[in-house]
Amino acid sequence: MDMRWNLDVLYTSFDSPECKADWEKLCREMDELKSWAGQNLQTKEAAVAKIETYLTKLTATLQTQARLYSYAELTASVDAKNTDALQLIERIQDQTVDLVEPEVQFKKWLGSLENLEALIAESSLLETHRFFLIELAEQSKHMLSEKEEIILAKMKNTGSNAWTKLQEMLTSTLLVEITVDGEKKQLPLPVVRNMAYEKDAHVRKTAYEAELAAYKKIEESSAASLNGIKGEVITVAKLRGYESALDKTLKDSRMDKETLDAMLTAMRESLPAFHTYFRKKAELLGHANRQLPFYDLFAPVGEADMRFRYQEARDFIVKHFGSFSEKLANYAARAFDNKWIDAETREGKRGGAFCYNLHFIRESRIMANYTGSYNDVSTLAHELGHGYHGECLIDEAFLNSDYPMPIAETASILCETIIANAALEQATPDEAFAILENDISGSSQVIVDIYSRYLFETELFARRENGSLSVQELKDIMLQAQKDAYGEGLDPSILHPYMWVCKPHYYSADYNFYNFPYAFGLLFAKGLYAEYLKRGDAFVGQYDQLLSVTGKQSIADVAAIMDVDVRSVEFWRNSLALIAKDIETFVELASSRQK
Repeated sequence: MDMRWNLDVLYTSFDSPECKADWEKLCREMDELKSWAGQNLQTKEAAVAKIETYLTKLTATLQTQARLYSYAELTASVDAKNTDALQLIERIQDQTVDLVEPEVQFKKWLGSLENLEALIAESSLLETHRFFLIELAEQSKHMLSEKEEIILAKMKNTGSNAWTKLQEMLTSTLLVEITVDGEKKQLPLPVVRNMAYEKDAHVRKTAYEAELAAYKKIEESSAASLNGIKGEVITVAKLRGYESALDKTLKDSRMDKETLDAMLTAMRESLPAFHTYFRKKAELLGHANRQLPFYDLFAPVGEADMRFRYQEARDFIVKHFGSFSEKLANYAARAFDNKWIDAETREGKRGGAFCYNLHFIRESRIMANYTGSYNDVSTLAHELGHGYHGECLIDEAFLNSDYPMPIAETASILCETIIANAALEQATPDEAFAILENDISGSSQVIVDIYSRYLFETELFARRENGSLSVQELKDIMLQAQKDAYGEGLDPSILHPYMWVCKPHYYSADYNFYNFPYAFGLLFAKGLYAEYLKRGDAFVGQYDQLLSVTGKQSIADVAAIMDVDVRSVEFWRNSLALIAKDIETFVELASSRQK
């Protein structure tokens, strides 16, 4: 199968007539929106008609912008040095500043309307966008003056946006010097990081050591990027009147602190169970101290060395998605067969994986770095889950298709769970053991490692308040966070001090604390999957409905569709109990294999 995506449905090239025409169209639409706002938002007369006009003009403008920006961003993600893509991204980011003035004018005007609820009730278009409009009115309380907002937007392009692009370039082009089969090579960072899943212990250790050595080349630049981004975030959050970066993140996430605290409480309580898993895995791998070195976190265990050719991965996923619903299976089949996925590893390509939902063309694109491991299959399933989430939103209004971070991980992790559980039913004993361990390993990353990243970012923000942090400080904070989260499960002398370099989640001024949403997604999805096992096919329609409203409801209200109280510690404990049960099974099976 072709392992590269096709973007022709967007544009065939940056020089294509369609791409050039859309750029001109975008310029016109932005000018018209800016002119209209300047002329019509001075009074409160004809408010309903004005809101309708703004929504219509904004939607058209953002859809044109999304087509151009997504083409450039997707191209750059697999070709970091593509100058056409990088230039278009920069042009759009520079031009986006022109949207700030009408956005600020509209938000402030909307926030000044005393009877907004009544006005919304007068129009079907406004009713469709009720949540969006109420949210904008609330956000107006944190708006600065038009002049200040424009200045901030312009400075962002030469500030945090520039730092983000630098970090992407550094990690996408970093070549790791490593000896493989007696031959010295220079390999892309994602390729070397994927060696953590290799069967050969020597390969895993060699890759880990080579990876850490390679970061020396970019550690100072990465630290500068991180300090620049987080410093800007702190400054802007204070100017807008937020209590902290976390306060802003929670509001952006449509989530309250009570929910976060309930989830974190349950996560902390669950750590000993995960420590037990790590120590048992260390035993299986022959570590006398019963503590895992970091490079063995993802080591496959058991006799089964599960490998999948790309076509096999496609068939495996589609088949098992079908056990959940035909709609999910059909979506996955379309994504593979219509070249929506770029799975090939190559130099210049960004590490990791992501899904990019293209609501305006009712499609999605998925980037991965596929090497054939079962973990890679699970990753594809995860990203296809994101795509399916987008599939459930395609009939919603464009402005209602943007959902917050925590709920974003629900569909993806549920799809991982479907694959793991369905595969277990048909696996040999060795394969079943490997799948179970891989699933627990994934959960440990989303609970234990994510908790370490939350601790790291919390401490990072606290210290950044007083000035920039050195490379050594960042490494020390990361090591301490890993010790606090992994406890006795990891060998304290062999950790990963550079996890802050290789995780892109830290390097965005717009998405801070992009760690706890993964834990939310895992535990929410686990709880939903348990409900699916009880209810069967009757669950699927309600689940699709839940995904379809994630762009226009708070997280608590979305969860309530399934009668879930996310502010209850007990809900999170129950979801974590499912993982703890899997760990008990793993320990029992591992002990029997050791006899």
